[in-house]
Amino acid sequence: MFTPTQPVLEVKELRVSFRIQDKYYAAVDGVSLTVHPNEVLALVGESGCGKSALALAIAGLHEAGRTRVEGSAMFHGADLLTLPSNELNAIRGKHIGMIFQDPLTALNPLMTVGRQIEESLDYHTKLSSAAKRQRALELLGRVGMADPKQAYARYPHELSGGMRQRVMIAIAIACEPHLLIADEPTTALDVTIQAQMMDLLQELQQQTNAGILFITHNFGLVAEVADRVAVMYAGEIVELADVHTLFDRPLHPYTRSLLQSIPSLHTPKQPLHVIQGMVPPLHQQSRTGCRFQPRIRWIADSEHEADPALREVEPGHWVRCTCYRHFRFPHEFAGGASDGAADRV
Repeated sequence: MFTPTQPVLEVKELRVSFRIQDKYYAAVDGVSLTVHPNEVLALVGESGCGKSALALAIAGLHEAGRTRVEGSAMFHGADLLTLPSNELNAIRGKHIGMIFQDPLTALNPLMTVGRQIEESLDYHTKLSSAAKRQRALELLGRVGMADPKQAYARYPHELSGGMRQRVMIAIAIACEPHLLIADEPTTALDVTIQAQMMDLLQELQQQTNAGILFITHNFGLVAEVADRVAVMYAGEIVELADVHTLFDRPLHPYTRSLLQSIPSLHTPKQPLHVIQGMVPPLHQQSRTGCRFQPRIRWIADSEHEADPALREVEPGHWVRCTCYRHFRFPHEFAGGASDGAADRV
């Protein structure tokens, strides 16, 4: 068992590269992070930043031959990236659970919901058929299914999006894992169902003391459930801090831009920021300098580092590239105003 201070997961210099026309390009480029017991680490960023690629690498689900995975991902003293497939299969589903982004494609359309939950129990336990059925019904009730027996016999296409996501959670927690990887688990769900899903995950976490890697682009959910937040851009972690620090004192231009682009009831007169451009395709990403530089052209090139490193600027608060010290939004330059956030470090 893990101690409260020992990480559930410790990722070091993880690099995930995809082959494009006989060349490999890193979608995840030297990422290091840790997840502790009973902690929610939120991983945020735009689509294409490498969040899902990171999650799939940890779970060993990338297609062999087209993907190159380097670095380490330590779990229970074992490196998940180098384990033989039989040893990794013994861990996945039992000690590591994963909730996929789209349950309709993740679930088997030819198997009933109950049978799919039991499949994990088949592999990782020695329960009798009756005990597995009882466990599946218990899990369906635990994730909030109004009629577990009816849901048990249904196929995925007969369920709503929220119900399918509940089934995915039931499968992921069937063996009470120590680590739960939730890859945008509330995508395409309405706000009410989103809140129910996150309440459920937090309740289950408290019961099992699991660590959760929560991947999302929804800062509202991050503010509600996360303990720490890692902001990812173009394959790199650009800022890492506890949730209160990140929202009260964001430093990296990308983090500030993301937060400034979200409407707020507390600051109704504050102009919203539109982030210029988009995350570049893998084969067009610069591998030198500040990767966010092309999207903040009004900041002088000299204000960026040639080889940006992730540095601890205050206890527990890490930022990549010194450009944060000089960053202002265009409207701040025009109006001669400054919020002074960057000057306080």
